[in-house]
Amino acid sequence: MAIPAPSDGGGVTTAGEVAATAAVEVKEVTQDTVEEVGRLAQFIQDSIPKLAGFGVRVLIALAVFFVGRIIIKWIQKLVRRSLERSNADKGVEQFVDSFLKVGLYTLLIFSIAAKFGVDTASVAALVASGGVAIGLALQGSLSNFAGGVLILLLKPFEVGDYIVEDTNKNEGTVKEIQIFYTKLSTIDNKTIVIPNGMLTNSSLTNATAKDERRLDLKVSISYQADLRKAKALIEEILRSDECVMKDEEINVFVDELADSAVILGARAWVKNEEFWTTKWRMLETIKLTLDEHGIEIPYPQMTVHVKESR
Repeated sequence: MAIPAPSDGGGVTTAGEVAATAAVEVKEVTQDTVEEVGRLAQFIQDSIPKLAGFGVRVLIALAVFFVGRIIIKWIQKLVRRSLERSNADKGVEQFVDSFLKVGLYTLLIFSIAAKFGVDTASVAALVASGGVAIGLALQGSLSNFAGGVLILLLKPFEVGDYIVEDTNKNEGTVKEIQIFYTKLSTIDNKTIVIPNGMLTNSSLTNATAKDERRLDLKVSISYQADLRKAKALIEEILRSDECVMKDEEINVFVDELADSAVILGARAWVKNEEFWTTKWRMLETIKLTLDEHGIEIPYPQMTVHVKESR
């Protein structure tokens, strides 16, 4: 019995013909799949030596990198010890260590890239041709690098100095002088990072450049107080303090006749490392001494006179 089925010509196709057509299509698909699998297997088989060689090169590169890291650390340690033996400045030691680290790692990566078949001559030519563009892009970093070199050569400050950057009023003790920046530690244990270019292009104050530092105090007394007695008491306090340098000038004077007080100035010299403790101790001693002798330290006051209307 014939089973009607649609055909391109609009005629009738038997079930056997349909089955035969399906079998041919399945055979063709199977054959194509087998061929694709065969080509894939052949590709993998052909690529195994290349993949194995690439894997070996990757392992060698990693081994070279880790061995290079060890060598770089050893060289850094050797250079640091040499600088320490030569009594070099701490900032110079930190700067050279940072510069050496960057340079050696760059050389190591460049060498590993060459082992992977990268044409070093082409890379060098590319770097040379792009030098201007790189210089413009890294203008700020190059300025900071040049600033670091100037700091080490001119030595406006050294590691351990207390400096005040006048533009932004950042201040603290210099802890590190790196290639591009300088680290300060504040008195409340904060870390301030300032670009070297900013430090060389603006004014700064080095509070610890000298071994001695002048102590400037200002004390207010009332107009009714005994001026000579107050001056004598303050001068006695200065001369009796153990941290005040007796071979330097000690001076107590009238600094200003203010609106509501007489401002006395006191000057003396102390060791730099004893400056703050001496200042705080003296201010407290002066206050207690003036209180004991009945000398008033006034505060701003306003007297209001009310006129009665008749």
